[in-house]
Amino acid sequence: MTRENIRTPDGGTIELFSTGAELASAGSGVVVVPASMVTAADYTRFAQKLSASLGRPVHTFNRRGRGSSSPQPEDYTLEADIHDLDAVMKQTSSTDVFGHSFGGAVALHAARTLPVERLAVYDPAVSVNHSVTADWTTEYERATAAGDDDRALAVLVRGLETGSALSRMPLSMLTLANKLTSGTPIGKQLRELMQTGVREIKAIIAADMPAEPFLELPLETLIIVGEKSPAYFGVACAQIHEVLSGSSYTILPGMGHDGVNKAPDRLISELSAFFAG
Repeated sequence: MTRENIRTPDGGTIELFSTGAELASAGSGVVVVPASMVTAADYTRFAQKLSASLGRPVHTFNRRGRGSSSPQPEDYTLEADIHDLDAVMKQTSSTDVFGHSFGGAVALHAARTLPVERLAVYDPAVSVNHSVTADWTTEYERATAAGDDDRALAVLVRGLETGSALSRMPLSMLTLANKLTSGTPIGKQLRELMQTGVREIKAIIAADMPAEPFLELPLETLIIVGEKSPAYFGVACAQIHEVLSGSSYTILPGMGHDGVNKAPDRLISELSAFFAG
């Protein structure tokens, strides 16, 4: 794996990781757009397996507010990530894109205007006809204002519903669990990314639109949802698939929202076949 910092047109910095860079002569790579509350490092296994299966490079990057990338702006919108994805695609000479969760929402909106040839998404957190709501943000902001990060994180985890059993715990128990794990690597990472995560969910809601504008997506679009993922992912995906006649829609058996990070062979095979054309 190689690492480099690239400059964006607005003077920002994006930390880029390339797996299988020595395979560049075999064709352009696949750019992975990460989810909220995670970093590029959480996709290491996925990138390694996909690159080995495809025989092509796979590029992941730390979106703003992570690693050595620039901070996320206070007035953040999806456009910031779309511009950064454009910079990464140009830097790596890549036209294939894969987005996971929030990264899937970025990829879906970006591919309407960027030169994406093949687009695949897994559980994209895109809002179509108000499929994504976040009434819990008021309670989150109340907790952060009171300096209660443990409770704020609990509200966030329950609101996103992506933490499987954790998301279903009573708020008081989840708050206590956060307090007990605050010193662990995952506990520290979640706290560091809390504010970016809330900005991102608000940006998704602000970018809500009907399904019809997604007709501008590439003809070759693969939509995957985990069988055990929260239902709201499937609601938006089904609407996009319905208007995008050339898209493929797959439900990954037995997998939840973290299916990408687990990198099961079934997912790698599906993506390899798709990106190989």
